[in-house]
Amino acid sequence: MWRIALLAALVLVFGASMTSSAQAVTAQKKVLVQLREQGGFAGLDDRVTVYTDGCVRLSRRTGPAAARCLTGGEMRGLRADLRHLRVGRSEARPPGADFIKYTLAYRGHRAGRYTLPGTWTPVVRRLERILQKYWTPS
Repeated sequence: MWRIALLAALVLVFGASMTSSAQAVTAQKKVLVQLREQGGFAGLDDRVTVYTDGCVRLSRRTGPAAARCLTGGEMRGLRADLRHLRVGRSEARPPGADFIKYTLAYRGHRAGRYTLPGTWTPVVRRLERILQKYWTPS
């Protein structure tokens, strides 16, 4: 009988430690900012997701996703650009076929634009440079 009670206690203690570990991993994966670029004649579909811990997930239509971590300088520059970002509202799709849609998500706001507002340009360009630098096809 005591073995059953000991086993039950161990399961409870082990389960509690697993839950706290899972919560710690989830907390590290909080999204700071996300960019998605879609469209154009080439069928662009690029994504850059930057997490608050400084790591990124990069993906393109033409290959597998990659995970990397940014340097301290890259994170400081991105955070500086983000301080000026105003997500605003989505923009209606313009007539025609060769347009790239930029979708930004930041601090609970998400919007899609076909022309880049002034506060978007530094953020989008920085995220595009990160994608170019760290994403490599396999």
